[in-house]
Amino acid sequence: MPPDRSGDDPQRWLNQAKRDIEDAKFNVEGGRYSVGCFLAQQAGEKIVTSYLYFRGADDVWGHSLSDLCEDAMAFDPGFDALKTTAALLDKYFEMTRYPTGLPGGIPADAFDDSEGIRAVQIANEVLDFVVSRMEL
Repeated sequence: MPPDRSGDDPQRWLNQAKRDIEDAKFNVEGGRYSVGCFLAQQAGEKIVTSYLYFRGADDVWGHSLSDLCEDAMAFDPGFDALKTTAALLDKYFEMTRYPTGLPGGIPADAFDDSEGIRAVQIANEVLDFVVSRMEL
């Protein structure tokens, strides 16, 4: 029996990323900024993962947008331009979820509306950039 390759379906990754952006915006609008920032990071990660699978990558590993953009540069050097902006989402992978990532307090108190709004904007920028390079 051939291996199940449904996990590397780029459209599924992209669809979930779009939902994550919607959920990030919902949380930010509801004052749940740390959750919104985390979901924006997750969306960015899934968007670039979608691109890598679209281009035929066998396995995609990691959570860093910076690293994933580096991997994508092997297929399209234009990802170098995205890397700097997308990497801004990397800080939201752990700091938004665990109090040990902060010197004091908890993530729920450490993020504000401007940071949440910017995280969602960046996720949308990553989405627009990647979708323009995919023909789905």
